[in-house]
Amino acid sequence: MIDLFSEVAQYCDLTIPENHKVPIAIIGAGGIVDGAHLPAYKKAGLNVVGITDVDPEKARDVAARHGIGKVYSSLDELLADPIPVVIDIAVPAAAQPEIFLKVANSKRHILAQKPMATTVADGLAMAEAVAANKIVAGVNHQLRFEEGMAAAHKMVELGWIGTVTNMTFHVNLITPWELWPWAKDLERLEIMLHSIHYHDVMRWFLGNPRRVYCAAGRTNGQFPKGETRTISTYVYDDGVTGLVHANHINRGGDNYAEYRIDGDKGSIRGTMGLLYDYPVGRVDTLEVNSLVVPTDGWTPYPVTTRWFPDAFMGTMGSVMAAISTGSPVRSSVADNVDTLKLVAALYESMDSGVAISL
Repeated sequence: MIDLFSEVAQYCDLTIPENHKVPIAIIGAGGIVDGAHLPAYKKAGLNVVGITDVDPEKARDVAARHGIGKVYSSLDELLADPIPVVIDIAVPAAAQPEIFLKVANSKRHILAQKPMATTVADGLAMAEAVAANKIVAGVNHQLRFEEGMAAAHKMVELGWIGTVTNMTFHVNLITPWELWPWAKDLERLEIMLHSIHYHDVMRWFLGNPRRVYCAAGRTNGQFPKGETRTISTYVYDDGVTGLVHANHINRGGDNYAEYRIDGDKGSIRGTMGLLYDYPVGRVDTLEVNSLVVPTDGWTPYPVTTRWFPDAFMGTMGSVMAAISTGSPVRSSVADNVDTLKLVAALYESMDSGVAISL
């Protein structure tokens, strides 16, 4: 299996070649930038030349602690600087479209925070701006680059479990929503801010479903206004099914975050270690049981990196590779329009109580 795993490991490699590296400027100095973007970029040896935020003091603090040489007073000042080649937009979804369009029209390449918008209409406008300005633009759906998930995708691509018949995510944890005060009054919460990762990955593996259904709930006394428990089901034309079950108010103390992909010739199962003790987390796991390759039962794949912060090297690295070589962006803005359509359908189902066709 060591030899068989070599092709999978190569697909999961997050190394950014030196000739792909270009200067970065960041819009936003929140916790995700401080705790994930910047540690990942440092690990990858990337050059962050400047940062800006609506809170100048926060931007100065983050810049000082991470050795960023320039704090821009505004977006206009950032865009007047000719040095940055990629603009990392790391702001909440509601604020992102206006900023994104201004950056795109300046013809700078972009890595956009997920979700890139709150509506499909905004997402379409953003994708149109990318095409019109002939720029590279990706969305920071890092779960596509988490080593276990990427390895599973490659195993499916190689046919190790045959034709996929079902994919499931089961997440049951206590989420410290208090870390994001701006999310307290959002009416669209769990799917938009958390499970969108799983829904995006489900599309990455299986494509767009024919029909979806979603039920949601909340718990008395919870911090945020929006939904904190969701159950979403998928049906595809060929009989393939999918399920995402997420509960963020688990008072049992037994956090778990698992996924499974079943095929007609085997199965893959894994865990997302980040969510067992967020934000510290632990090592992710992945196992495969195949009738195609000699696994001899459940065989572990040696996951060596973590979702946070390592996978953030992947999203930025994919954008830089596209700039340098013309390769496709693994999580492009154009592709993410369909993720927004899926999320919109899930909320429509949640509100109406009926299954929605896409």
